[in-house]
Amino acid sequence: MSGIVGWVDFDRELAARGGLLRAMTECLAARGPDGGGIWLSAHAAFGLRRLDHGGPGATGLRPLVLQVPAGEVACLMAGGFDNREELAADLESRGAALPGHPWPPHDDTALALAAFLAFGAEAAERLDGAFALAVWDGPSRTLHLARDRFGVRPLYYHAHEGGVVFASKPAAILANPLFRPRLDPDRLPVALQPRLALPGETPLTGLFEVPPAHVVSLSPRGLTRRRYWRLESRPHRHGFADTAAHVRHLLERAVACQAPGDQPLAAMLSGGIDSTSVAALAAARRDEGMSPLATFCLRFADDDRHFAGSELRPDIDAPFAELAARHMGSDHATLTLGPDDLAAALPLTRAARDLPAWGQFDASMACLFARMRRHARIGLSGEAADEIFGGYPHFFKDEVLARPGFPWAGDGVRLADYLAPDLLARCDPRGQETERCAVLLREVPRLESDTPREARLREVLWLGMAGPLSVIIDRKDRMSTAQGIELRMPFLDHHLVEYVWNVPWEMKTQGGVKGLLKAAMADVLPPETLSRRKSAYPHVQHPDYDAALIAAARRLAADGTSPVAALFDRPRLGALVEEIAAGSDARLAGTMLPGGASLPHMLIQLVELDEWVKTCGVEVGTA
Repeated sequence: MSGIVGWVDFDRELAARGGLLRAMTECLAARGPDGGGIWLSAHAAFGLRRLDHGGPGATGLRPLVLQVPAGEVACLMAGGFDNREELAADLESRGAALPGHPWPPHDDTALALAAFLAFGAEAAERLDGAFALAVWDGPSRTLHLARDRFGVRPLYYHAHEGGVVFASKPAAILANPLFRPRLDPDRLPVALQPRLALPGETPLTGLFEVPPAHVVSLSPRGLTRRRYWRLESRPHRHGFADTAAHVRHLLERAVACQAPGDQPLAAMLSGGIDSTSVAALAAARRDEGMSPLATFCLRFADDDRHFAGSELRPDIDAPFAELAARHMGSDHATLTLGPDDLAAALPLTRAARDLPAWGQFDASMACLFARMRRHARIGLSGEAADEIFGGYPHFFKDEVLARPGFPWAGDGVRLADYLAPDLLARCDPRGQETERCAVLLREVPRLESDTPREARLREVLWLGMAGPLSVIIDRKDRMSTAQGIELRMPFLDHHLVEYVWNVPWEMKTQGGVKGLLKAAMADVLPPETLSRRKSAYPHVQHPDYDAALIAAARRLAADGTSPVAALFDRPRLGALVEEIAAGSDARLAGTMLPGGASLPHMLIQLVELDEWVKTCGVEVGTA
């Protein structure tokens, strides 16, 4: 894992801007705690911070620069490739070795540069894995920014007149005086509900992410965006048994690529089918003489008094995780957190994002990764299986499937409903939500042979793989890298996703929720895991946490000097806070929150927006 930063400017001389580039690069120290370096040229400047996990493909401490006959080319990369051996063999067969470098190269940055020299921007589609990379082609004066298919590794950019600034974290871009952080009033609904963001969108004016599966290119002729990969719908030809066997093969392949058997390795383990499947396959691959796979589970203090089951989180993970760990023979630990632990972690989680945070959802995950980091620099997660196999309750509710809009959004209130009247009219949050959903639905890869029900389920899967999944991926990357651990998610192997996308719904659910995945993994999972209901990532259920959140929101709603409070109709916002505090208003019952969290957690986005504005010096206005 690494953090990358760069600046390309066709109007300014950058060779003397080393001080500024170093300051920008140091903003990424948490993503790359093991050192780094910079490279300067007349119109391009790169910086790198590196996390050394000691495995194959690890990058060097400086940007990779190569002298070619017509000038210099340079490359930066965060993340790595799963297909490095196949890619190296293909490039070698084409005579694409790098002059002055050993072949095959030992680091993925050199491999990426060789691929771009051989194929240009089309090289991105030949790269498998989780990566963000930048290539400066000096002879053609062109910068290419590329991001992996699902956007696992972040890459932000700000285009200014004559150039662009880019980085793995917004903080590195904020460190350049060419960018002024200003909240875009038209994107307030996204700031208050990040799951609504379209690919590449942020709530800051002029700040974008390279969308997943895209290459953004900049030359003196201007800036272009090109998509290099997308899902395709086609008829599925396999029966159930062959499909389950192939799912198993693809998941085993993904774990083999991402879970080294000869290095310390940690995994998140909830005791559900997703995390247990990944952990069990990784545990079986440990080399002789290596320590067992280390697995980690999260629980909250006083759960025995305060936990209340819900549809999305019917039970506590810890007993199931301990049983699964015994079954696979992992070295298991359970981390127990209280409200004070979460509060103490919040400053770090905010710094890890530089954008509105997710409160306790971020804090508990950051604490879990800190515990995992004591054992290993590489971690595993079972994330994304629910999105591709259809594990959420809304997939099985006809009334939800029949309703237009995002199936995860519900019919309840939104924080954006309480904006000041002028902003409410300008933003039209409900209209924006409808339009954003429509934009995504226009991109669904259709299949003519689908029945109306199959077509709708394909839409719902597509919507789940957009906003909600991107938020989950984002949280896992930001919180893990902030603790110096590189997290890998085998279910996001694009070969596996492409295959499962075209498996008919009836086959995905044969035998129950995620029946296909259960059939594929039945021989390595304990019966209790196979029969367990879906249970979302845990959220704290403690009156002290809820009271602190309500108090913070109450103070904000009453603050006549707060620029964030000025965005809202403060009397109405205050009334909402009191309704939530009372916990008795049926009008709020239809509000759906991530993981089935309780109503006070609806206020997290409000409180964290205010903290973000103050911490990052974000300008707030309505002009």
